[in-house]
Amino acid sequence: MANEYYALLGVSTDASDDEIKKAYRRLAHELHPDKNPDPEAEERFKQVSQAYEVLSDPERRQRYNRFGPEGARGGGGEDPSGFAPGGLGDLFDAFFGAAGNGQQRRRGPAGPPRGADLETVLALDFADAVFGAHREVSVRAPSPCNVCDGSGARPGTSATTCSQCSGSGEVRRVRQSILGQMVTSSPCPRCGGLGQEISSPCERCRGEGRITEPRTYTVDVPAGVDNGATLRLSQLGAAGPRGGPPGDLYVHLRVKSDDRFGRDGNDLVHELHLPMTQAALGAHLTFATLDGDEDLVIPSGTRSGREFRLRGRGVPHLDGRGRGDLRLRVAVDTPDGLSKAQEDLLRQLASERGEEVAPPGSTLLGRIRSAFK
Repeated sequence: MANEYYALLGVSTDASDDEIKKAYRRLAHELHPDKNPDPEAEERFKQVSQAYEVLSDPERRQRYNRFGPEGARGGGGEDPSGFAPGGLGDLFDAFFGAAGNGQQRRRGPAGPPRGADLETVLALDFADAVFGAHREVSVRAPSPCNVCDGSGARPGTSATTCSQCSGSGEVRRVRQSILGQMVTSSPCPRCGGLGQEISSPCERCRGEGRITEPRTYTVDVPAGVDNGATLRLSQLGAAGPRGGPPGDLYVHLRVKSDDRFGRDGNDLVHELHLPMTQAALGAHLTFATLDGDEDLVIPSGTRSGREFRLRGRGVPHLDGRGRGDLRLRVAVDTPDGLSKAQEDLLRQLASERGEEVAPPGSTLLGRIRSAFK
């Protein structure tokens, strides 16, 4: 029957193109196998898609109206994109919007691909990470061939357009489905996706356009970097084949630990050991920072755990705006290995302060034994 396709879409025989398209979209959402697992729905979805494929094309619709389904199968024009008119392209449009509007996005000539990114590790002294430094790194990487200037062709010759893909770098295959013609693309097997052929390759690089050799770069390490940071050196990675653009070089920083300073964000931290006498009586000390010597005043009665802060003597901020602080955490040391005179002085101090201490010659083991007598 000549109105069978109209009935499948639920529209009249004089329906406009817009009405047909809206009806198809509604039914496609309802019947698509991804949304409706019912086998009968899948079969109806195929029928609806076939009906829309015919009725969405004015010429095929006219033949269908005159001769029925058999007439619609003959001679219909094909969309230059590779899809049957109104077929799979509109199906993509129904589900994905404008991204699948039936217009295939064609690629231009492929051209040589970009080179690979490279990685290396740079070990830094603690002070270099704090203040910044210029350090060299060496890598083995593909570099443009100096014989053919990276073209891959023997001097005096040049690459030619690939005879199989006509320079596009890809080949397309068309297959027929119930939804229309489907086009798949893959890299051209003849030129490897480059779009060019080299009939006379360079003898040194064998047509690759690049050779692997050691390269050394000077890295500008900014002040304030931390262990584990990564620097990106743009276009210093591997050269691309046959003149392709180079990749990037990523330098991973490994900062050595320091014997005196630790790091807490942009602050430097140091454990300041003070003898009991300086902590009790106070002192005026010279402390060596990474920037040079600083005068440090220790007030009398300083206890363990107290923190002194030297403003602006820490790690520079990476954005260049100021520096962190240097924090000195006090640890009061208890004296040991006392001489007889030193012990007498401490006992005299304890007596003056009314503090009970162990008698001379007393040991912890002796006190434990006496407790069990």
